[in-house]
Amino acid sequence: MLLRPAYLGVTNTFAMLRLLPMTDRDKDAEILALCHQITVLERQLGKDKIRFTPSHRPFLAALLHRLPLHVVRRSRLLVRPDTVLRWHRNLVARRHAASCRPKRPGRPPTVRSIRVLVLRLAKENSSWGYRRLHGELLVLGVKVGASPCRACGCMCS
Repeated sequence: MLLRPAYLGVTNTFAMLRLLPMTDRDKDAEILALCHQITVLERQLGKDKIRFTPSHRPFLAALLHRLPLHVVRRSRLLVRPDTVLRWHRNLVARRHAASCRPKRPGRPPTVRSIRVLVLRLAKENSSWGYRRLHGELLVLGVKVGASPCRACGCMCS
């Protein structure tokens, strides 16, 4: 999965290095040739849509993001410029979501000493339910939610 984006990055880097010694006239000629090839391919495909793979989308979005919007809208692309902008927004959102994701999902575990206390209270007072256990712990000054009392209390019953 990670090999394909790395491969695309390396090949596109070499493609960009190839452009450095070219004159603007040569680059314009190559762009015209590429646009003509796109036109021919679209004509051959007819009404079929061109599908970009998930590894191609972020690369194209990152390349086109640097261009001004009016240049992107004027470009000869296989997809609509709005689609490329949506791909870029999704790329940024995924990167942001990945950095904001908590390291350890879920509720933190109950401290062992509180767990032992809940088990002892549940064992000694078998008629108490988890709500009563929770209330008695609050009276004792132990701050714990009702769910650990329910989980520990159910194990004793």
